[in-house]
Amino acid sequence: MHYEEIHWSLHASWPLLSLIQLLPILLALLIFLARGRKGLILFGVGGAFVEFLLTIALFIGYDEHNSAFQYAEQFRLVGSFQYHAAVDGVAVLFALLTSFLTLMVVVYGLTRGVRLIWQFLVIVFLQEAALVFQYFSLDIVLFAWGSVIQMALVAILLRYWSTNVDNTGPRIRFMQFMGISMVLFLLGTGLLGWHHSRVTGGAWSFDLMDLAKTPMDIHLQSVVFFLLFYGLAIRIPLFPLHGWFPDVAQHGMVAVAPVFLVGVKTGIFGVLRFVFPLLPDAVVLWHNYVVGFAVLGIFYAAILALMQTNIRRLLAYSVISHTGLLTIGLFSLDQRAFMGVVLLAVNLGLATASMFFSVGFIYHRTNTMFMDRLGGLFDHFPIIGSTFLIAGLSIICMPGTPGFDAVHLVLEAAIDRFGALVTILAALGNVVAAGFLLWAFHRTFLAKNQKDLKTDMEPPQFLERAIAVSIVVALLALGFYSEPWMLLIDQSLGGLGVLFEHTLPLEGVAGSHG
Repeated sequence: MHYEEIHWSLHASWPLLSLIQLLPILLALLIFLARGRKGLILFGVGGAFVEFLLTIALFIGYDEHNSAFQYAEQFRLVGSFQYHAAVDGVAVLFALLTSFLTLMVVVYGLTRGVRLIWQFLVIVFLQEAALVFQYFSLDIVLFAWGSVIQMALVAILLRYWSTNVDNTGPRIRFMQFMGISMVLFLLGTGLLGWHHSRVTGGAWSFDLMDLAKTPMDIHLQSVVFFLLFYGLAIRIPLFPLHGWFPDVAQHGMVAVAPVFLVGVKTGIFGVLRFVFPLLPDAVVLWHNYVVGFAVLGIFYAAILALMQTNIRRLLAYSVISHTGLLTIGLFSLDQRAFMGVVLLAVNLGLATASMFFSVGFIYHRTNTMFMDRLGGLFDHFPIIGSTFLIAGLSIICMPGTPGFDAVHLVLEAAIDRFGALVTILAALGNVVAAGFLLWAFHRTFLAKNQKDLKTDMEPPQFLERAIAVSIVVALLALGFYSEPWMLLIDQSLGGLGVLFEHTLPLEGVAGSHG
């Protein structure tokens, strides 16, 4: 990641990044204007598919052998604010994941006959626009405001498309946590802009390229690090800042809000894009403390997962537990680990989305998410059950899934950085995760039902099967053919690897960086 090398619109004679960002907004506007008309959902599906094709075009045109940002677009907005968009391999991969999951969510809305359907589609497409805007932005203040918009849209999804009628408590808790998250991140962003102005004697700047060239002493770095990192950690969600997520997963609309919250790891992306490149000394100084909380979080969330009776809450704690493993990988400060974390985040996004979709199909037929009221569902829904199982195996990083190579990269880097104890604990946490996910599969799909669950449930619809098969194919394709995806992100993460390659394990660093 060489900030001085910017390729302007590389491989493109047309503004592809702007088109990818603007198309979902245009779709939302057209759906709003055509509200109530026939063919609305089919139009939404077609638009989501076109957006997915555009991200595929971005992937095909991206030069994975070049470490510089590509497809760059830049112009001044107002004062110190400017639009500066470009992509590296990580942004391309996250954009692909976002467009694919958005397409699945729109199709899911078609299968469920979602109420207020045109409003639902408008919010979904605006969500997609906010997410890709964050991935493409090289201006941290625009990334922050994109995050604010995204969180506000999730709150709207929770308000109007919740599974439970009385969801006021979870929604308020979500807004409180996200409000704190955004305040912390915006404060850290403001300090970066102020410091740049003070050092250069010029105007404020929030551009990644400008900020990366501005030296900062370790004390100010530490303050900004805690503001930015913990602002993002709430979103990830990282223990002990996870308190909002189980309630949102339980009460929010199945397979919609959770998909946007954990299916696309914008928090992880923000750490890699802004926190690590801009605050390397503070990262090294505090990384051991962060990893300590991550290890505790793996087992804390795993134990709570085993205590759940609601399958959605169990899946939420599964996400929190695996977030600890992602954090250990991040703070191993090694290029191998960075690659592993990105692939793990994509793997977790796809697998978690797949499990939430499966849960949504079950809830539609049984009207319950309590595992003691389920059981024996595999005979009725073998495709849904198989999807749930494959997704669970993917989360615990079994061979043939994207997590298999990724977790090995993370553990190899962790043992070099932290030694055997942390690495063994991380691996044991994955074993515990295997236990509670397979236990959930057994109770839901294999165990004998004890509550006289009705046996005349409708079989999966064609589109439900299509969603399940599509995500499973994506997981297996990423797992068995991981080399293209690793090549895509390798060069992009090389600069971060170089930035931290001279840091010693278990050693803090003081000083400044240029």
